Amino acid sequence: MQDFPRWKVISILGFLACLMALAIPSFLPDSVTDRWGGFPHPKVNLGLDLVGGSYLLLEADTKELVKNRLEAKREEILNDINTATPPIQIGDISTDGGKLSFLLRDVRQLDAARELLNKHIGGAGMTGQRDWDLSVIDGQRIVMTPTQAGITQAVNTAMSTATDVVRTRIDKLGTKEPTIVRQGNDRIVVQVPGSKDPKALQELLGKTAKLEFKMVDDTPYVAGGIVPAGSQVLPYPEGGPQAKILVKRQAILTGDQLVSASQGFKPDSTEAIVNFGFNAEGGRKFARITQDYTGKAFAVIVDGQVISAPRINTPILGGSGYIEGRFTVESANNLAIALSSGKLPITLKVIEEHSVGADLGADSIHAGILASCIAVALVVVFMIVTYGRFGFYADYAVIINVVVIMGVLALLNGTLTLPGIAGFVLTIGTAVDANVLINERIREERRRGRSVIQSVELGYKEASRTIFEANATHAISGLIMLLLGSGPVKGFAVVLLIGIVTSVFTAVTFTRMLVVLWIRKNRPTEINI
Repeated sequence: MQDFPRWKVISILGFLACLMALAIPSFLPDSVTDRWGGFPHPKVNLGLDLVGGSYLLLEADTKELVKNRLEAKREEILNDINTATPPIQIGDISTDGGKLSFLLRDVRQLDAARELLNKHIGGAGMTGQRDWDLSVIDGQRIVMTPTQAGITQAVNTAMSTATDVVRTRIDKLGTKEPTIVRQGNDRIVVQVPGSKDPKALQELLGKTAKLEFKMVDDTPYVAGGIVPAGSQVLPYPEGGPQAKILVKRQAILTGDQLVSASQGFKPDSTEAIVNFGFNAEGGRKFARITQDYTGKAFAVIVDGQVISAPRINTPILGGSGYIEGRFTVESANNLAIALSSGKLPITLKVIEEHSVGADLGADSIHAGILASCIAVALVVVFMIVTYGRFGFYADYAVIINVVVIMGVLALLNGTLTLPGIAGFVLTIGTAVDANVLINERIREERRRGRSVIQSVELGYKEASRTIFEANATHAISGLIMLLLGSGPVKGFAVVLLIGIVTSVFTAVTFTRMLVVLWIRKNRPTEINI
């Protein structure tokens, strides 16, 4: 019972003081904490339901991904076959029915074709299954069929990359603590606290940001006319609402080698532009292209839409340039963010979006604080009336526990939501359970005639086993909610789990220390409990 030397008392008080200090910035406005400069001040972030903001549910277009994957594989195979030694003679590669198939013109090249195509079969991650099935029909037609394992792996990889790209784009907006999580196989949930323009957010996240440079086809073209072979017609908003422009189908350069993009202004003008820069390899290609096509127009294309079609007056050797196209500062900044964060490997469509007003969030905070205050007040009064001094120690532990929970949340850079506040209120109500068990056990030992010290020692010792077992079952329930739940359920589970750990420490260890220190000092022969 008397195992609380000075170093242990100082350690417990210091530990609790540090956690409580971590909670202080969370109770101060941003205007105050921003003045602290580089001084670390972890802070509990408020969730979407407390401060308002935007909620988006994005769904991936997996059919388009499968189609693009099929087309990319077609180009790979065609390139390998054309560069084989000796060249393999084939007919056109068909993509009908979601399969790749072509006819060998010389059946004697069947073995060579199969050997060349074996490297394209691949393996679907760690599943041990193939990405593609290879078969030969009638000894002359080769068919490559995508496997379900390969498609699943491609979708999973694309979704992981898309989640990272979305997170990067939102981070570049300067928002605080967005929530970006995958939901199921093909959806991403995005919550951005404080965002007041879900439409702008939707436009930014829905932009694939596929950058291409293509030469303009100077062949005269009339709307609805015949498109020359090797060319395509693309929308060109700068020329008018319905304007279109004829460009070569083959891209001379893509944004895969882009390393930077930023919003700026055109030299000697206030017109907003997007500056961009390539890596060394991309810079060499860009320089060579502008040298070879000096005097000709090329199109800057983003997501299948021509942003601008300038003429190359002189070679551009620095590996950088800029895009102009009737931008506002905001639209130029959004395009720069989309380009610099990388293109989305899969098209994302917004299937659900809504915003939460700050007023509703303020009402939630007010209601949560009021509920917490009422809960604390009722618990404090009940414990003091029922257990006297020992009830006061329990109340002291409850108040410290609330602040400590805030400190732990701040340390973990956690986000407090409305269900989290509900977890707070529940923690307040259950935090004194341990002290009720301990105090009742002390009463029971006193009735049996044991001394004050023996009663207190046995009370804490015997009740501790029950306390730990009860909280272990609560922790298991909270852990299951954390692992299997989503959104609000996780917010509740996080606060509940933190509250279980901190309440056990404050209700058992901290109050036991206070009782021991009081007994040492006063040597009571009787206690009122």
